[in-house]
Parts: sequence; C-alpha cells; structure tokens
Amino acid sequence: MNRKRLCAAALATAAGVAAAMTVVHAADAAATPLPAHVFAPYFEAWTGDNPATLVQQSGAKHLTMAFLQAATKGSCTAYWNGDTGSPVAASTFGADIAAIRAGGGDVIPSFGGYTADNTGTEIADSCTTVSSIAAVFENVITTYDVTRLDLDIEDNSLTNTAGIDRRNKAIKLVEDWAAAQGRTVQFSYTLPTTTSGLADSGLAVLRNAMANNARIDLVNLMTFDYYDGATHQMAADTKTAATGLHDQLHQLYPAKTDAQLWNAVGVTEMIGIDDYGAAETFTTADAPVVAQWATQKGLGLLSFWALQRDNGGCPGTAGSDSCSGISQTTWQFSHAFAAFTSGGGTTSSPGPSASVSTSPSSSRSTPPAGCTAPAWNASSVYTGGSVVSFNGHKYRAKWWTQGESPATHSGQWDVWADQGTC
Repeated sequence: MNRKRLCAAALATAAGVAAAMTVVHAADAAATPLPAHVFAPYFEAWTGDNPATLVQQSGAKHLTMAFLQAATKGSCTAYWNGDTGSPVAASTFGADIAAIRAGGGDVIPSFGGYTADNTGTEIADSCTTVSSIAAVFENVITTYDVTRLDLDIEDNSLTNTAGIDRRNKAIKLVEDWAAAQGRTVQFSYTLPTTTSGLADSGLAVLRNAMANNARIDLVNLMTFDYYDGATHQMAADTKTAATGLHDQLHQLYPAKTDAQLWNAVGVTEMIGIDDYGAAETFTTADAPVVAQWATQKGLGLLSFWALQRDNGGCPGTAGSDSCSGISQTTWQFSHAFAAFTSGGGTTSSPGPSASVSTSPSSSRSTPPAGCTAPAWNASSVYTGGSVVSFNGHKYRAKWWTQGESPATHSGQWDVWADQGTC
C-alpha cells in the first residue's frame, strides 16, 4: 500500500506451537478455496495485534495479512514485515490462522507493500533466482495452507522490469506445482490506479504475466492516494477506476465473460483520510455505496486499509496506521462491508449472456474405453484438483466449478486444464 508505515514492531506470536502445527498438517489435505466474492481487509502484521481477536471483534472473517518481504536487499528469504524474528512458520500466526478458520474465515498473505517496494526488499526485486522466489511462495502456501497469495506492487517495483519478469515466472512455476499437487492456488496483484483504471506501469505487469503464461486470478486496485491535486468523490472514483480496469481486462482477456471479468476485479479503499489528505476522504457514507455497487457488479474482492484503522480515534489526522481520521464508530466500515462475502470457492462463472445447454448430449459425457476418470456432468460440483473425462480427454479443475463444460472452459485462463488423452 502506498502509505507511510510504522517502523517494524513486535509481531503477534502464536498462542501455542502445538495448536499452530495444525495449520501445517492441514496442508496434507486440499485447502478450501476462498468465497467467490470476499471481503478481506488488510491486517497490519507488524503491530503486535492478534488477528484472530480482531476478526472476532470486527466481524471481518477474512483478512489480507500485510506484509511478507525480505529482511535485506539480496535475500531470498521472506519474513513477516521483514523481521527475522517473525519467520514463515507455524509459530508465527499459525494458531491465529487456525482460530480464524475455525470461525469460518481465512487469510490471504500479502507480499510487498510500499516499504518493501521502495527499498528493494520485495521478494522478486530482492531475490534474483526464479526458482528460489517460487520456493518462497510455495513455503507460505504449505506452511499456512492458503489458497491465494496477494502481491502488492507499487513504487520502484513497478519500474523494476527484471523483478516483474522474475515474479511472473515464479508465479507460473508455482501454478504448475500446484496443478501437479492437485492444490488450489490463486494469485492476485494489488496495484495503484488512476480514476479511470490502471496506468501503463500496472498494465505492463499484467502483460508480462501473460507473456510468461502466468495466470492472474484477480487485480486489486488501490482506490486512494491519487495525488493528482483534485478533490475526490471517493465512491464515484472507485466505480470509474474499477470500470476502467474491467475494460482493460476485457482487452487483455477477450475470451472471458463479463461476469468473469468483474470477478477478476477487486478494490481496496483507504477508509477515512488517506495519505494525501482531506481531499481524498473515504467517508462512512461512501462505504454502503461501494459495497452495494461491488455486490451488484460481482467483484471478486472488497477490502480496505486497514483493520486497525477502523475506528474514530484521531479526527482530522491523515494517513494514520491506527485510526481513520474521521468521526465514526469502531468497526463501522467492517460492518458496512461484511455482507459482501458470498458464494462458493470460485474465480469465474458464466456471464449473463453465456448459455449452458441442458441437453443430455452436452450436460454429461460418457468416458470412452480407456478413460478411468469419471465423466464430466453439468450438474456436479467440482473443486480444485478434481479430475474428469470429456470427449476422450482428461481434465483437471483449477478451482470450484459447476456447469462449465471442458469443451468451452479449458485453456490458460479458464477453469479446466486439459491433461491430454485418456
């Protein structure tokens, strides 16, 4: 996130290593994908706050946990907030994540952030070996048994072309590894925006991902800190920015339906007064407007910076990490956004104009001789890693799906991966 940040502070320690180890052992089973539309505010991991406690208090069941980065430039090891005392391990946040899951929620670990991107400690800027970057991603995935990683790329990381290329190559390696493991893994990019969509630097990140055959499941816009000298209507500007991104994604991925494109869009607000100042104030009146619009459009993610700011403890203060700077009740923004979370674990669905035939010939396939996988059935629900047969080929589901035929929904950017003939 593009903001001033507190110096590294003591991080929350897991309540018990034994309890935390359940997070690691859970990786042996298939993790549950995130809801198709999820509210996941950012949690400031360096504050010493307990994320499970804040989840219980705020009602925000899902969190985006910020940030993972290298401790020093040139390192290929990620730590929470770059603090070597907070490694990627079950002893760091493991018990908290287990408690969040027990309450029906989950977490999205986030790499990067403004400080890392500005100091060369974002993992792909710091580490120059693609396989090592991929190993860092895989370690976070298996340690915490998560199904999505967020990559917050801004400032110098947006112009580090070598780092961009390494990062996307590593994403591709992880996606191939996950497919071989039958594991659901998604990647999101969090990027700065204009009021009309991504700037050229953000688009370049996505184009490089395409060039490296890296699947990006969601693009999350930071709809704040515009720094353009204008007085902003933040809810209205969120809509135009997200609509602009939707149109940009349509140009990049023309085969996707309108619903799939909107589901690949996320927005993150900076509640209250952002770093720029009072001219960019996201108000309590803006929150229900954005939540209703995001629900109507079917966005994949609604978020804000940050959970610890969701209180009215510092009226008139811009860019604080501990309060919004406006008059509000505690957790008012969390309560306004909470109902956004809905749907099963999926990242794509047929759009309003898409038609799925219900005729027997297209709703069910019969496996030919030699196919041991069950035949695809339009009425069946498949989760990430499920294997089916269709027209003599074997297909593996990348995420939750129902009614999406392998005949029309296979390929790099769609739900079914063709595994070849049976």
